[in-house]
Order: sequence, then C-alpha cells, then structure tokens
Amino acid sequence: MNELLEEKIPTMDINWYPGHMEKARREMNEAVNNVDLVIELRDARAPLATSNPMLAEMIKDKPLLLVLTKKDKADPEENAKWLSYFAEKQKTLLFDLNRDPFKKELLAAIEELLKDKRERALRRGIRNKTFRVLVVGIPNVGKSTFINKLSGKKSLKTENRPGVTKSLAQIRLAEGLALLDTPGVLWPKFSDPQTGVILALIGSINPQIVDAKELARQGVYYLLKEYPGRLHEYYGCEEGSSISTLESIGRAKNWLQKGGEVDALKTAEQVLYDLREGQLNISWEKPCAE
Repeated sequence: MNELLEEKIPTMDINWYPGHMEKARREMNEAVNNVDLVIELRDARAPLATSNPMLAEMIKDKPLLLVLTKKDKADPEENAKWLSYFAEKQKTLLFDLNRDPFKKELLAAIEELLKDKRERALRRGIRNKTFRVLVVGIPNVGKSTFINKLSGKKSLKTENRPGVTKSLAQIRLAEGLALLDTPGVLWPKFSDPQTGVILALIGSINPQIVDAKELARQGVYYLLKEYPGRLHEYYGCEEGSSISTLESIGRAKNWLQKGGEVDALKTAEQVLYDLREGQLNISWEKPCAE
C-alpha cells in the first residue's frame, strides 16, 4: 500500500452543460411555480454530488420529498447511514426502482406532505383539486424509470445514459394527482472538481467528453483507499497504485493487445462500465465526508 500512499492523482476538470439543459432549466423554473410538491431524485451512491444546487433556489418553500435511487448499486452500509443523515432534514425514501414495489410507500409519503394543502383546499370547498408533483434530478438518476413504474406503463423513454429526456412530460398518476417529469439538468460550473469526477463515474455526464483512462484511474484510486481488497475480489488482480492496478486488471481479464501488452483503453472502459453499473456495490460519498 506504500505505492498507493506515494501516488499523486492529477485533478480532472469536468463540466457538461449542453444547450438543451439551459432551456430545460428555464422550463423547470417556470414549472415549479405551478406545482404543489417537488420530488428530487438522487443517486444513492453519491447523494451530495447528485444534488443540483440550483434546485433549492427554485423550489423555495415548496414541500420536498427526497428519493435516493439505485440502492442496489451502492454500499448497503452507506445506504443506511445516508437515510439516517437525511432523516433529520427532510422526508427521504430509498429505492431500487427496477425491483422494489415502491408505489404504495411513495404515494403515502406524497399524501403526508400534501396533507396541509388538501385540508386548505377542503376548507375552501374545493373537493376535486388535482395536485401537481414535479419530479426533478440530474441526468441518469432514474426519473423516467420512476415515473413509468408509478404510472404502470412505459410512458417515457428510458436508457442508462444521460440526456435522454429533453422536454417536460406530464403523467396522470391517479385521481387528483399528476406527475410532471423534467429533463435531467446539471449546473454550469462545478465548484468542486471532484463533483464532476463522481458524476462521470456514475454515468451522469456524457462519457464522450471524458478521458476514459484518466477517469478509470480516478475511480480505481478511490476504491484502493476506501474499499481495499474489493478490486482484487472482483477482478482477481493485484492491488498497488492506480496505474499498476489497472495494468493488473487488464492482465487478469486478458484484455490484451497483439504482442501481449495490456489494452489500456479497453481496460479503462470495461472498469468504468462495471463501476457505472454498480457491479462492485460501492458508494462514492459517505455522510461523514460533509
């Protein structure tokens, strides 16, 4: 491990804010004024990095429900810690959107947060009011999957890559309740470069703008520090520095070029795929980090 301790990892400056995101930001800002509740989806592997700082300014005093997604891809111990951390701040739920039958629990949480508004409407004699719920989140946190599972049909296109949803879409969930989906929106500049790295590692940033070999090195370096032995368990590799570990992974998996040299790009891309898909069940942030 001395090899790792002596290693210096260069900073990566990653930002991705294509034109459609600015348009979506304006539309979302307008939509917030006309909804009764906001649901923010964040990736359970990085609940702080996947929180858009522009959102707090937009929602102001609107009720907010936080939903942490992709719990199946994260470290179970850290999932429990994050739930405890957020429980003191706001209503928070944790789901595997693909496997958990979460609709009943989610609707109960929505009704809990809308209780005061429903009672005010009844006092004014309004009995058939439709309450609108805005679903927000950065790219690739599962918004379309979330709404499709709630509506019971594939109303919205879903893919495990950022930037699929590019316009507002409204789904009627039940009598008196409508969900409004929004495109995934980042913010123009990350104040901490590490945020960009984490978002790239979990797939919230277009991979085409990132140096795959350097990003893989960043991810491997983190695992060597925070999850020693995990890469060895998964790949059967030797762990040393980030560079030597990637080399060892390539050899262990036989990702080689002609002549027997490790194919560095293929190794990096395969490792990034495994990290993005949650194959190693790690969390990129821990509550004690804040």
